[in-house]
Amino acid sequence: MSEVPEELKIKQKFPNWYDWVKPIKQEDIKHGFASYIALPKQVNSDFFKMPFGDIERDVFSEDWKLPENWKEIILDAFKETLEKNRAFKLFMDICVRCGACADKCHYYIGTGDPKNMPVMRAETVRSVYRYYFTKIGRIFGRAAGARPLDESVIKEWYYYLLQCSLCRRCSLFCPYGIDTAEIVWWARRMLSRIGLNQRFMCISIEASARTGNHLGLYAGGMAGAIEEGLTDLKDVTGFDLHTYINKKGADALLIAPSADYFASPHWYVMLGYIILFNELEKRYGITVTWSTYASEGGNFGTFHSYEAAQLLNSKIYKEAERLGVKFIIGGECGHMWRDKHQFINTMNLLPKNEEWRKFWDDPDLGQLSDKLKGIRLDEFISGEHGWIHILELVAALIKHKKIEIDPSRNDHWIGTYHDPCNVARGMGMLEEPRYVLRSVMNKFYDMPEHTIREKTYCCAAGGGMLADELMELRMRGVMPRMMALRYVVKKYGVNIMLTPCAIDKAQFPPAVEYWKIPVEIGGPMEMVGNAIVLTAFGEKPEDRKYDLRGTPIREEE
Repeated sequence: MSEVPEELKIKQKFPNWYDWVKPIKQEDIKHGFASYIALPKQVNSDFFKMPFGDIERDVFSEDWKLPENWKEIILDAFKETLEKNRAFKLFMDICVRCGACADKCHYYIGTGDPKNMPVMRAETVRSVYRYYFTKIGRIFGRAAGARPLDESVIKEWYYYLLQCSLCRRCSLFCPYGIDTAEIVWWARRMLSRIGLNQRFMCISIEASARTGNHLGLYAGGMAGAIEEGLTDLKDVTGFDLHTYINKKGADALLIAPSADYFASPHWYVMLGYIILFNELEKRYGITVTWSTYASEGGNFGTFHSYEAAQLLNSKIYKEAERLGVKFIIGGECGHMWRDKHQFINTMNLLPKNEEWRKFWDDPDLGQLSDKLKGIRLDEFISGEHGWIHILELVAALIKHKKIEIDPSRNDHWIGTYHDPCNVARGMGMLEEPRYVLRSVMNKFYDMPEHTIREKTYCCAAGGGMLADELMELRMRGVMPRMMALRYVVKKYGVNIMLTPCAIDKAQFPPAVEYWKIPVEIGGPMEMVGNAIVLTAFGEKPEDRKYDLRGTPIREEE
């Protein structure tokens, strides 16, 4: 784990163009900014096998042990990507280097390194494109911003393409609509062809392909964690709540990030899911099941390559078909929603079970319960093909007054909301979380407008950047979000920041500690779980004494 300096010094640099196209040297690769390269056990296993994955490599070694024909492999992959992906080809050609994206990247703001400007990160790839695939590049070379491939260029690709969280904030401000995250994604795929894969994301990809979740949990571990949650809920609610695991014929399949089973503060979000589903079943007869086979909503393959994303995604629809559910509820995970929202139409086949087909002919919850008639999932979902986000479902239930809410149970919390990049920019879910939070809390305040919704700053740990060895980069990159958070903490007394993303919940606790901001981190479903009155169980609003963290709800307690 990288040590983070007590004081971060940020010195912005503006070298001339000829300096920009010079590749880095080995000594420029710094601890705290460089991602470790995957080990053979992660990329040469029976479940996830990448080319040349049987060799151990060290990012800080002079020799990266590239295959003999690495240049040919990269150029073939480049040519293939240009031919198959029109957007990639377009993005190679249309950038005018206006710099509109430069100061929009949290990593550039936090490091001052010009090659962390989105335009320059893309130029590391675009310069190679010009040299090998354009006439002007072949003729004028460096004067045209073109450069030939050598090992130093490959090292620069790996170093800087893995200082990008794929948050796509830069694309929002680009006058040409260039999606630098897509350039980075396809270039990372090229690097994987010569054995250069980031260790952190491949640990999760391999574990998920092997067991169904990033943590490598087998069925007993996952089920045991959920059972432990039921014990906690007995203490909080006084009721013997239950849940289903691998239940055939359930109405819906819940797909949550595996962090919800063990990590903190994710744990309280899981408790919120269970409270909601118990009330829905006892009141309306709707059943929701977990799965130990498809036990992960997140998809680290979306940080690596289309093929890796497709591999992990396939388990979920297969399980939905096996269990015979009618729809899928997605939990609080950011990159799950880029995967399900943007790629779902081409990644895998839809479930073929009759229950699924029948429900989506007329996706009204009235099919499941007469008391829920008129709540149409196609009215509320922002995703595709049978998925509804847990917060979209809760928003629909609150709007139609199908669950009873007591917001005073959250009066000890003063909340703000962080828009995860993939939820906000990736799927356009902006208002539903705020509608839910304002319904279940009496004290809620947004951060400054230029830092939220479509313009949200990234947590700086997505895209595979949650690795411990990148801690200094993470603390630098998270600075813009921390400054916006500090503003509402000082102005409104905010004491909890809520976000429906597992990576955000993992990144923000060390970030607020480093930046010395006295605030807790949580998820919206924790607040929902606090506020739901279990009327079907006979609970009254005043009956609940403690919140899901075991904190007294009212001062006199």
